Amino acid sequence: MSQQDRIKIAKRIAKELPDGASINLGVGIPTLIPDYLGDKKVDLHSENGLLGMGPTPDEENINMDLISASKKPITMDAGASLFDSSDSFVMIRGGHIDVAVMGALQIDQHGKIANWAIPGKDILGVGGAMDLVAGAKKIIIASSHTAKDGTPKLVSELTFPSSGNGRADMLVTEHAVLKFTEDGPYLVEQLSDLSADDLRKITGADFTYDAAIK
Repeated sequence: MSQQDRIKIAKRIAKELPDGASINLGVGIPTLIPDYLGDKKVDLHSENGLLGMGPTPDEENINMDLISASKKPITMDAGASLFDSSDSFVMIRGGHIDVAVMGALQIDQHGKIANWAIPGKDILGVGGAMDLVAGAKKIIIASSHTAKDGTPKLVSELTFPSSGNGRADMLVTEHAVLKFTEDGPYLVEQLSDLSADDLRKITGADFTYDAAIK
């Protein structure tokens, strides 16, 4: 997936984040979000021990003692707090994170998430995924629509190990925004020139959409 597509996903998710919310940003695409919040006021949380993450610094102001969960340089907003990673997980497990934005290897039609292991391959590492899946009030998945081998990320049933019982509320890819409802995935918005029929061909689970979407 191109950097342009990654930025597109980050920009679209930024629109979903409510003012005043505590937002955990996972590894990868989520760490791009601070650069596209505009005037929105949110408290960005990183599991390595920071609340109040700001946008990416310019090259002259990089301090590698200040990094995101992706080990990328960051800045701190006014009033930001630094603390032990264990305290960060107390916040997560205590239900103090309003929205978690994370990646996924698979998402099933009900929003169940798999994002830490692929059968037969080296374990990627659980990180904070299972804690966030259990503790965050809302989960948004930022992901490519398909894996590198072309297989769909959105599937009818997980074939990879689950990250827990919590469910994603929304999936944003380079092609689409989908919300998870009691009836399955619902296509909210198209983000590329793929038609709904073309999107079905690269999606491993059925989805519904409004008649206005083509």
